[in-house]
Amino acid sequence: MERSAGTDTFWKRFRADWPEAPAEYHRPLRFGGDDPALADKLAALVVDGPKRATTSMLIDFETGREPVFPAPGMFWMVVDGRFLPRCVIRTTAVEVREFDAVDAAFAWDEGEGDRSLGWWRDAHLQFFARQAAANGHRFDGRTKVVLERFALVWTPPR
Repeated sequence: MERSAGTDTFWKRFRADWPEAPAEYHRPLRFGGDDPALADKLAALVVDGPKRATTSMLIDFETGREPVFPAPGMFWMVVDGRFLPRCVIRTTAVEVREFDAVDAAFAWDEGEGDRSLGWWRDAHLQFFARQAAANGHRFDGRTKVVLERFALVWTPPR
C-alpha cells in the first residue's frame, strides 16, 4: 500500500504530538499480508496489546518485495485491512534468525494466538509457506526471517 491523503493526514496528527518524529514516513505497514480480516485482527492486537513484535521473511527485503528494512528507532504507521491508519509504532530491536531458531520469548512478544512457540510456529509456517510459494520461493525451517520488536507510541485521540 502506498501513501494516501488519509495516511498523510494521520501522520500530520501524529507529528503534532511527536514533533521529533520524521516529517516523512515510510509506506504504511499492514500486518497479515493480503488478508484484510487478518490485517484487522493484527492491527487491533497492536492497538490494544499484546502484539509488540512481527516477523518477515528476509528474502522479501532482498528481492525488494519489502522496500525498507527495519532498524531500531524507525517509526511505522500501522493500517488495518481497509488500509485505514490505526497507530504508530517504533522499532526497538531487529535481528535475523533461521525460522527454527525463533524462541518462545519472541513468540510471546508477537502476541498472537495463545502466544506459545508451538502456536507461533504452526501459524507462521502456514503463512510463510503460502507467501513463499506465491512468490516463487521455498520456505522451510532454515529460511531466514527478520524478527522485529516494537513499541506502540501513538494512537489517535478518540
